[in-house]
Amino acid sequence: MAASVSGETDVRSPRRRSFFVFAAGVAQAGVDLVRVFKAERRMELVDDGKAIRGYAIALGANPVGHKQREGDERTPEGRYVLDWRNSGSAFHKSIHISYPDAADRAAAAARGESPGGDIMIHGQPNGWGWWGFLLQTVDWTNGCIAVTDAEIDEIWALVPDGTPIEIKP
Repeated sequence: MAASVSGETDVRSPRRRSFFVFAAGVAQAGVDLVRVFKAERRMELVDDGKAIRGYAIALGANPVGHKQREGDERTPEGRYVLDWRNSGSAFHKSIHISYPDAADRAAAAARGESPGGDIMIHGQPNGWGWWGFLLQTVDWTNGCIAVTDAEIDEIWALVPDGTPIEIKP
């Protein structure tokens, strides 16, 4: 774990496996926001304004910019909601991001395109075993946010349906 001079965990360090803040009550803390920083390939779980967990992430294979259309392999940017989950996912487990919203659908319709959908936070492809961690070194998804299987298990347990997610460039 990276630590600052004060001894607190530095949640800004990118491309690092999950970190843990060991403090009284963290296990009972309620995550009220998920923040994603695409350029840094980092995701945080936030409780009452404080990051309590952080993860290195992989994104869509064409990560720069907001998702515009189906098949562009971009991860959307903006504020959405984690609205349902799939325990039978082809990627261990997955939690759905409410993309596209009304504005995304309208913008795509104006271009005569489908906005795409099925954007998730998910684990590694089933059957990859310990090889799955290699995928975390590259952007490989079709627009989803990928973490390790152990990390999606933790996120699954800590983040309730209805939690907002902010995806920043």
